[in-house]
Amino acid sequence: MPFLGRQRPTSTISISQFQLSYRNFDPLGRLRRRPALTLCFVAGDQKVETQNNSSNHGPSGDDSATELISTVPVVSNISRVEEKMARKKSERFTYLIAAIMSTFGITSMAVMAVYYRFSWQMEGGEIPYVEMFGTFALSVGAAVGMEYWARWAHEALWHASLWHMHESHHKPRVGPFELNDVFAIINAVPAIALLYYGFFHKGLVPGLRFGAGLGITVFGMAYMFVHDGLVNKRFQVGPIANVPYLRRVAAAHQLHHTEKFNGVPYGLFLGPKELEEVGGMEELEKEIQRRIKLYNNK
Repeated sequence: MPFLGRQRPTSTISISQFQLSYRNFDPLGRLRRRPALTLCFVAGDQKVETQNNSSNHGPSGDDSATELISTVPVVSNISRVEEKMARKKSERFTYLIAAIMSTFGITSMAVMAVYYRFSWQMEGGEIPYVEMFGTFALSVGAAVGMEYWARWAHEALWHASLWHMHESHHKPRVGPFELNDVFAIINAVPAIALLYYGFFHKGLVPGLRFGAGLGITVFGMAYMFVHDGLVNKRFQVGPIANVPYLRRVAAAHQLHHTEKFNGVPYGLFLGPKELEEVGGMEELEKEIQRRIKLYNNK
C-alpha cells in the first residue's frame, strides 16, 4: 500500500519490471482499481544458447556426454570398414593359397606326365615323331578351342539355364569362394580323364587325347590367373597386370559385367575382338585408362 511506505520486494523480480502507476492512487486511502501486471518472456535461440554454454563451460557434464555420443557412429563406421578390409584380405590370401597349390600341383604333374610318357615310349630306341607332334599340336588347338567353348557356354548356358549358378559371379562375393567356381571343376573332369588315358596308353590316338587334356589344363591355369586374379582381383598377380594385352583383356571383361553391350564380350582372351565387332572400342579405351589410374593410385 502506498501509504505504508516503500518496502523491499520479496521476489527476485525487479520492481521496475512491473511499472506501478501512481495515477490510480486515491487520496482518501482507497484504490479504485488494482494495477494489472504483465509478464513478458523472451524465447532465446536454443542452438545459440547451447553453443554459448558449451563455449563457457567447456567439455564437462552434459557437453562431454553429447560429444561422446556424437563420436560413437564415426568410431563404429571406422571399425566396420577395418573389419571389412581385414575380411577381404583374409579371403584373398585363402584363394591365393588355393591358386598356388593347384597351379603348382597341376603344372608339376603335367610336366612329369609329358616327360615320363615320351621317355617311356622311346625305350625301344625309336622316337615317335608323329605322336609327339600330334600331342603338342592338339595341346595348342585345345587351348585355343577352349576360348571359343567358354564363349559359347558363357552366353548359351551360364547366362541362360545355368544362371542360378553363374549369378554368384555377378554379385558381391561372400567368402573366398563362390558357386560359380563349380564350372572350373566341371571343366577339369574331362581334362583329367584325357590325361589319364593318354598317359597309360601308347599310340597316336592316346597321344592326341593326352594333348587335348594338356591343352585344357593350360587354358584353365591361364584363365584362373587372368580372370580370377587380374580381372576380379581375388589374388595378386604381380607383373601380369603390366602386360598391355592382358590389361585390354581385363578391361574388356569388366565391360561384360557392366552389360553395356548386352553382355558382350562373353569370351576372355578374345574379348577385345568381340568389342570391336559391336563398336565398343571407345568404351574399352575409357575402361583401360580407368584401370591404369586405379593401379597407379595404389
